[in-house]
Amino acid sequence: MRQPYPILEYDPDPDAVIRPAADGATLPQGVPEHCVITFFREVVDGLAASGQAQPIASQRSEAGEHPVYTLDVGSRPLAVFHPMVGAPLAAGLLEELIALGCRKFVACGGCGVLDSEIAAGHVVVPVSAVRDEGTSYHYLPPAREVSASPAAVAAIEQTLLRHGVPYLLSKTWTTDAFYRETRAKVALRRSEGCAVVEMEAAAFFAVAQFRQVVFAQMLYAGDDVSGPEWDPREWQRQPVRERLFWLAAEACLSL
Repeated sequence: MRQPYPILEYDPDPDAVIRPAADGATLPQGVPEHCVITFFREVVDGLAASGQAQPIASQRSEAGEHPVYTLDVGSRPLAVFHPMVGAPLAAGLLEELIALGCRKFVACGGCGVLDSEIAAGHVVVPVSAVRDEGTSYHYLPPAREVSASPAAVAAIEQTLLRHGVPYLLSKTWTTDAFYRETRAKVALRRSEGCAVVEMEAAAFFAVAQFRQVVFAQMLYAGDDVSGPEWDPREWQRQPVRERLFWLAAEACLSL
């Protein structure tokens, strides 16, 4: 197993020392098969405050409680969850959602753009991710990229087309270090076909493949890192956030 660099020492053994659901643990009943993972805290909080989303389970880390909600969309139940930020915690919490019984996932969040022509708020659907983070290497053998689930990408596309929402299919760059998005790396990722950058997609896709669940992601274009200076473009104020959540819900339930 020993390799020149520890990040390359992939072990395919599914039996780890710590498991997402401890042996003999009592799991909550009725956790939906379908789950939207959203980075939009204000959407989750709004659904909880209005009573539309009800807590069904809770996970905990040093960052605090991470409640899992259930939401009725039409007559169908949907799990809703905020994964925090960054690949390690997001992947670990995804593991726990899978252990609870969720099997079909659509995530929605924001991303930076590597091309200033991509307007703020424009929807981007990653078909694959460049693995410039560490978490995915513990779930899949070393490789440059990892793909989203084709069935989930197709479900997202069909939903966006049904609603007349313009979107871009693209490769994304997943990084652990947003303060190390250098001009040279931006240029390199653009040459590989990446249009956007974020911090979780590669890990999400890798966990999903390892655990054999369905997973894809919807992003909206936020800040711009393509120029000589960073342009935040008021990315957290984009009005597309709540609509993207409901589009993700529709796409997920179509799986």
